[in-house]
Amino acid sequence: MKLFLLLLVAFTLNSNAQDTKRLEPKLENIAWIAGQWKGEAFGGQTEENWSEPSGGSMMATFKLINEGKVSFYEIIIIREVENSLVLQLKHFDNDLKGWETKNETVDFPLIKITPHQVLFEGMSFEKISDTEMNVNVDIKNDNDEIEIVTFNYKKQVKTPKIVNHLISVKKAKTKPIIDGIANDEIWSNNLWLPLDELWLGDTYSKDDFSGRYKLAWAEDALYLLAEIKDDVLLDKNTNPLEAWWDDDCLEIFVDEDNSGGEHQYNHNAFAYHIALDGNVVDMSTSKEGKLYNSHIKSQRVTKGNTSVWEVKISLFDDSYNEHTENSPTQLYPGKIVGFALAYCDNDTSEERENFIGSIQVPGDDKNRGWIDANIFGTLKLIN
Repeated sequence: MKLFLLLLVAFTLNSNAQDTKRLEPKLENIAWIAGQWKGEAFGGQTEENWSEPSGGSMMATFKLINEGKVSFYEIIIIREVENSLVLQLKHFDNDLKGWETKNETVDFPLIKITPHQVLFEGMSFEKISDTEMNVNVDIKNDNDEIEIVTFNYKKQVKTPKIVNHLISVKKAKTKPIIDGIANDEIWSNNLWLPLDELWLGDTYSKDDFSGRYKLAWAEDALYLLAEIKDDVLLDKNTNPLEAWWDDDCLEIFVDEDNSGGEHQYNHNAFAYHIALDGNVVDMSTSKEGKLYNSHIKSQRVTKGNTSVWEVKISLFDDSYNEHTENSPTQLYPGKIVGFALAYCDNDTSEERENFIGSIQVPGDDKNRGWIDANIFGTLKLIN
């Protein structure tokens, strides 16, 4: 099994690369490997982080995660040796007990480098684009036959998000009581913010919908007060994980570090849908809806056509893992948080009729919040 796994460590590239020009065996010619890479292999997730060339070497750390637990780690280097390169590595169990002896390494000599390929004996790196590479691994099966297994890796790149729609949020001296009554001191001292940007659907009248909201924070959470005037409240799906966006619901978009970026099936950010019955749904890493009721505490009080939603929102950073216990982030003055609010409005239709948000989204496709955290506004927490 260890022989099977040790070949996984290298990023390998398909040998059918278009370019055949050979480059000198220097680290500067393979510097594109540097960065943080993630992929899937052997039924789990892989992470491998390569440093930039320095001191005549490049270094990487690797781990394989299965069912929320680390299966094993690796330390990998590519270093310059006698006018060539060699890739060397060591394996460790999840408790850092080494597989190899103290002075033993697993070595892979260099064969050649081309503009898009780095070929070692038993493994190679192929550049698909600046943010993607394939991994071909030579693996010996039980019959001592070599099989080539291809893995696909994506480079994790975060570009600084432009701060837009900046809102200063006051700290609550006393945490609001989540009861939907909104008689807490912090709410009387805050101004209402509009919920009036049409993201989907036809133009609506004020009799059909109007919305506004307030925000506050404490060390443990972000707090929201929303007032929604909606002439018809609809909750037609008894299964909370079935087409939850087509029922009337309050949707909260939150990006703990305001980093922006894609979050469709990961937890770089969250898009919490709070249903009329209080269930909280977002897309999971399994590419299906999942309840996140422990992240949100809410209470809705409706009188006539006016609903008051009071919400406590726990924030989680990018390390959030669905398979383990996670602790909410502690908030502090000066912290920046990505945020947007929206309301899904449906009166009688099979699908939601309107989607109204708190911020202006450029372009024709305004329904991007559940995928793209770059459209979120920015909160700055203040005393």
